[in-house]
Amino acid sequence: MENQTNSKAVKNIVLVHGAFADGSGYRGVYEALTKQGFQVTVVQNPLNSLADDVKATHLALDNQDGPVILAGHSWGGAVITEAGTHPKVAGLVYIAAFQPDNGETALQWFQTAPPAPENGVLPPDDKGIVYYDKDKYHAGFCGDLSKEDAAFMYASQGAFFGECFVTPISNAAWRSKPTFGIIATEDKSINPDIQRAMYKHSNTKVIEVKGSHAVYVSQPQKVAEFIAAAATEVGSK
Repeated sequence: MENQTNSKAVKNIVLVHGAFADGSGYRGVYEALTKQGFQVTVVQNPLNSLADDVKATHLALDNQDGPVILAGHSWGGAVITEAGTHPKVAGLVYIAAFQPDNGETALQWFQTAPPAPENGVLPPDDKGIVYYDKDKYHAGFCGDLSKEDAAFMYASQGAFFGECFVTPISNAAWRSKPTFGIIATEDKSINPDIQRAMYKHSNTKVIEVKGSHAVYVSQPQKVAEFIAAAATEVGSK
Protein backbone atom coordinates (compact mmCIF):
# COMPACT_ATOMS: atom_id res chain seq x y z
CA MET A 1 0.00 0.00 0.00
CA GLU A 2 1.27 3.44 -0.87
CA ASN A 3 1.83 6.13 1.71
CA GLN A 4 -1.61 6.99 3.01
CA THR A 5 -0.79 10.35 4.59
CA ASN A 6 -2.12 12.51 1.77
CA SER A 7 -3.45 15.99 2.38
CA LYS A 8 -6.88 14.71 3.43
CA ALA A 9 -5.86 11.72 5.55
CA VAL A 10 -6.14 11.73 9.31
CA LYS A 11 -2.54 11.94 10.56
CA ASN A 12 -2.88 10.85 14.21
CA ILE A 13 -3.30 7.26 15.39
CA VAL A 14 -3.95 6.24 19.01
CA LEU A 15 -3.54 2.53 19.81
CA VAL A 16 -5.19 0.85 22.81
CA HIS A 17 -4.14 -2.59 24.05
CA GLY A 18 -6.32 -5.17 25.74
CA ALA A 19 -6.20 -7.62 28.62
CA PHE A 20 -3.29 -10.03 29.15
CA ALA A 21 -0.97 -7.71 27.23
CA ASP A 22 0.55 -4.23 27.31
CA GLY A 23 1.34 -1.53 24.80
CA SER A 24 4.67 -3.05 23.71
CA GLY A 25 2.84 -5.48 21.43
CA TYR A 26 2.10 -2.57 19.11
CA ARG A 27 5.78 -2.06 18.22
CA GLY A 28 5.42 -3.50 14.72
CA VAL A 29 2.23 -1.54 13.97
CA TYR A 30 3.86 1.61 15.34
CA GLU A 31 6.90 1.20 13.10
CA ALA A 32 4.83 0.51 9.99
CA LEU A 33 2.60 3.53 10.55
CA THR A 34 5.34 5.99 11.50
CA LYS A 35 7.23 5.04 8.32
CA GLN A 36 4.15 6.28 6.44
CA GLY A 37 4.27 9.60 8.28
CA PHE A 38 1.61 9.00 10.90
CA GLN A 39 1.91 10.34 14.45
CA VAL A 40 1.31 7.31 16.67
CA THR A 41 0.56 7.18 20.40
CA VAL A 42 0.31 3.92 22.36
CA VAL A 43 -1.90 4.04 25.46
CA GLN A 44 -0.85 2.07 28.54
CA ASN A 45 -4.12 0.96 30.09
CA PRO A 46 -4.16 0.56 33.89
CA LEU A 47 -6.72 -2.27 33.40
CA ASN A 48 -8.31 -1.46 36.77
CA SER A 49 -11.72 -0.52 35.38
CA LEU A 50 -13.40 0.63 32.20
CA ALA A 51 -13.49 4.17 33.59
CA ASP A 52 -9.73 4.19 34.30
CA ASP A 53 -8.88 2.84 30.85
CA VAL A 54 -11.15 5.41 29.22
CA LYS A 55 -9.46 8.14 31.26
CA ALA A 56 -6.00 7.00 30.08
CA THR A 57 -7.24 6.97 26.50
CA HIS A 58 -8.81 10.41 26.82
CA LEU A 59 -5.52 11.80 28.12
CA ALA A 60 -3.79 10.53 24.97
CA LEU A 61 -6.55 11.95 22.77
CA ASP A 62 -6.42 15.33 24.50
CA ASN A 63 -2.75 15.62 23.50
CA GLN A 64 -3.32 15.06 19.76
CA ASP A 65 -3.01 18.04 17.41
CA GLY A 66 -5.91 17.07 15.17
CA PRO A 67 -8.34 14.31 14.19
CA VAL A 68 -7.51 10.78 15.31
CA ILE A 69 -8.09 7.18 14.29
CA LEU A 70 -8.61 5.33 17.58
CA ALA A 71 -7.78 1.62 17.40
CA GLY A 72 -8.26 -1.05 20.06
CA HIS A 73 -7.41 -4.72 20.43
CA SER A 74 -9.48 -7.25 22.38
CA TRP A 75 -10.63 -5.59 25.65
CA GLY A 76 -9.33 -2.37 24.09
CA GLY A 77 -12.36 -2.54 21.82
CA ALA A 78 -14.65 -1.93 24.78
CA VAL A 79 -12.38 0.93 25.81
CA ILE A 80 -12.51 2.67 22.43
CA THR A 81 -16.27 2.08 22.28
CA GLU A 82 -16.67 4.19 25.43
CA ALA A 83 -13.76 6.59 24.84
CA GLY A 84 -14.39 7.12 21.13
CA THR A 85 -17.05 9.79 21.57
CA HIS A 86 -14.14 12.15 22.29
CA PRO A 87 -14.41 15.04 19.80
CA LYS A 88 -11.00 14.39 18.24
CA VAL A 89 -11.89 10.83 17.23
CA ALA A 90 -12.64 10.71 13.50
CA GLY A 91 -12.91 6.92 13.21
CA LEU A 92 -12.60 3.66 15.10
CA VAL A 93 -10.67 0.48 14.26
CA TYR A 94 -11.41 -2.77 16.11
CA ILE A 95 -8.63 -5.38 16.03
CA ALA A 96 -10.05 -8.78 17.05
CA ALA A 97 -11.83 -6.66 19.62
CA PHE A 98 -14.95 -6.49 21.71
CA GLN A 99 -17.54 -4.07 20.39
CA PRO A 100 -20.43 -3.88 22.90
CA ASP A 101 -23.52 -1.79 22.39
CA ASN A 102 -25.10 0.52 24.96
CA GLY A 103 -25.90 -1.42 28.11
CA GLU A 104 -23.80 -4.42 27.02
CA THR A 105 -20.59 -5.78 28.51
CA ALA A 106 -17.58 -7.51 27.00
CA LEU A 107 -18.39 -10.61 29.03
CA GLN A 108 -21.85 -10.87 27.50
CA TRP A 109 -20.36 -11.12 24.04
CA PHE A 110 -17.57 -13.44 25.20
CA GLN A 111 -20.21 -15.90 26.38
CA THR A 112 -22.17 -15.98 23.11
CA ALA A 113 -20.06 -18.84 21.70
CA PRO A 114 -18.21 -21.76 23.30
CA PRO A 115 -14.56 -21.01 24.10
CA ALA A 116 -11.86 -22.82 22.13
CA PRO A 117 -10.06 -25.66 23.98
CA GLU A 118 -6.92 -23.51 23.88
CA ASN A 119 -8.63 -20.58 25.63
CA GLY A 120 -7.02 -19.96 29.01
CA VAL A 121 -9.05 -17.13 30.58
CA LEU A 122 -9.41 -18.03 34.26
CA PRO A 123 -12.06 -16.94 36.80
CA PRO A 124 -11.17 -13.90 38.94
CA ASP A 125 -8.91 -14.61 41.92
CA ASP A 126 -9.56 -13.41 45.47
CA LYS A 127 -8.33 -9.93 44.49
CA GLY A 128 -10.68 -9.73 41.55
CA ILE A 129 -7.90 -10.12 38.98
CA VAL A 130 -8.44 -12.26 35.89
CA TYR A 131 -5.40 -14.19 34.69
CA TYR A 132 -4.71 -16.22 31.56
CA ASP A 133 -3.53 -19.76 32.22
CA LYS A 134 0.23 -19.66 31.66
CA ASP A 135 0.25 -23.14 30.11
CA LYS A 136 -2.36 -22.07 27.55
CA TYR A 137 -1.13 -18.55 26.83
CA HIS A 138 0.98 -19.37 23.79
CA ALA A 139 -1.59 -21.53 21.99
CA GLY A 140 -4.62 -19.59 23.21
CA PHE A 141 -3.49 -16.00 22.88
CA CYS A 142 -0.67 -15.80 20.35
CA GLY A 143 -0.25 -19.16 18.64
CA ASP A 144 1.40 -17.67 15.55
CA LEU A 145 4.24 -16.09 17.53
CA SER A 146 7.46 -17.77 18.60
CA LYS A 147 7.69 -19.41 22.00
CA GLU A 148 10.10 -16.65 23.05
CA ASP A 149 7.83 -13.81 21.96
CA ALA A 150 4.87 -15.44 23.69
CA ALA A 151 6.89 -15.74 26.89
CA PHE A 152 7.75 -12.04 26.77
CA MET A 153 4.12 -11.06 26.19
CA TYR A 154 3.04 -13.17 29.16
CA ALA A 155 5.76 -11.64 31.36
CA SER A 156 4.92 -8.05 30.40
CA GLN A 157 1.13 -8.15 30.65
CA GLY A 158 -0.82 -5.91 33.01
CA ALA A 159 -3.00 -7.16 35.86
CA PHE A 160 -6.55 -7.22 34.49
CA PHE A 161 -9.39 -6.67 36.94
CA GLY A 162 -12.55 -8.68 36.27
CA GLU A 163 -14.68 -5.60 36.95
CA CYS A 164 -13.73 -4.44 33.45
CA PHE A 165 -15.44 -7.39 31.78
CA VAL A 166 -18.77 -6.78 33.51
CA THR A 167 -19.05 -3.00 33.17
CA PRO A 168 -21.65 -1.98 30.57
CA ILE A 169 -21.05 0.57 27.84
CA SER A 170 -22.95 3.82 28.36
CA ASN A 171 -22.46 5.57 25.01
CA ALA A 172 -21.20 3.41 22.13
CA ALA A 173 -19.02 5.54 19.87
CA TRP A 174 -19.46 3.25 16.87
CA ARG A 175 -23.06 4.46 16.67
CA SER A 176 -21.83 7.90 15.61
CA LYS A 177 -18.30 7.40 14.20
CA PRO A 178 -17.04 5.62 11.06
CA THR A 179 -16.06 2.12 12.15
CA PHE A 180 -13.71 -0.54 10.81
CA GLY A 181 -12.86 -4.02 12.09
CA ILE A 182 -10.30 -6.79 11.68
CA ILE A 183 -11.44 -10.38 12.25
CA ALA A 184 -8.61 -12.72 13.29
CA THR A 185 -9.63 -16.01 11.69
CA GLU A 186 -7.43 -18.21 13.90
CA ASP A 187 -8.42 -16.48 17.15
CA LYS A 188 -8.65 -18.85 20.15
CA SER A 189 -9.43 -16.14 22.71
CA ILE A 190 -12.38 -14.33 21.10
CA ASN A 191 -14.16 -16.75 18.78
CA PRO A 192 -14.05 -15.32 15.22
CA ASP A 193 -17.80 -15.94 14.95
CA ILE A 194 -18.29 -13.57 17.90
CA GLN A 195 -16.23 -10.95 16.09
CA ARG A 196 -18.30 -11.42 12.94
CA ALA A 197 -21.56 -11.12 14.88
CA MET A 198 -20.51 -7.93 16.65
CA TYR A 199 -19.24 -6.24 13.51
CA LYS A 200 -22.33 -7.27 11.52
CA HIS A 201 -24.59 -5.87 14.24
CA SER A 202 -22.83 -2.51 14.04
CA ASN A 203 -22.42 -2.45 10.25
CA THR A 204 -18.65 -2.22 10.65
CA LYS A 205 -16.48 -2.33 7.52
CA VAL A 206 -14.38 -5.46 8.02
CA ILE A 207 -11.53 -7.52 6.66
CA GLU A 208 -10.46 -10.99 7.73
CA VAL A 209 -6.80 -11.69 8.45
CA LYS A 210 -5.36 -15.14 9.07
CA GLY A 211 -3.86 -14.72 12.51
CA SER A 212 -4.15 -15.47 16.20
CA HIS A 213 -5.80 -13.25 18.77
CA ALA A 214 -2.51 -11.33 18.79
CA VAL A 215 -2.85 -10.61 15.06
CA TYR A 216 -1.59 -7.07 15.64
CA VAL A 217 1.73 -8.57 16.79
CA SER A 218 1.99 -11.38 14.22
CA GLN A 219 0.63 -9.41 11.23
CA PRO A 220 1.62 -5.79 12.00
CA GLN A 221 1.93 -4.75 8.36
CA LYS A 222 -1.59 -5.88 7.47
CA VAL A 223 -3.03 -4.24 10.58
CA ALA A 224 -1.13 -1.02 9.89
CA GLU A 225 -2.32 -0.98 6.26
CA PHE A 226 -5.91 -1.33 7.40
CA ILE A 227 -5.55 1.49 9.91
CA ALA A 228 -3.90 3.68 7.28
CA ALA A 229 -6.68 2.96 4.81
CA ALA A 230 -9.26 3.88 7.47
CA ALA A 231 -7.42 7.16 8.05
CA THR A 232 -7.59 7.98 4.35
CA GLU A 233 -11.24 6.96 3.98
CA VAL A 234 -12.33 9.01 6.99
CA GLY A 235 -10.23 11.97 5.88
CA SER A 236 -11.81 11.97 2.43
CA LYS A 237 -15.35 12.37 3.75
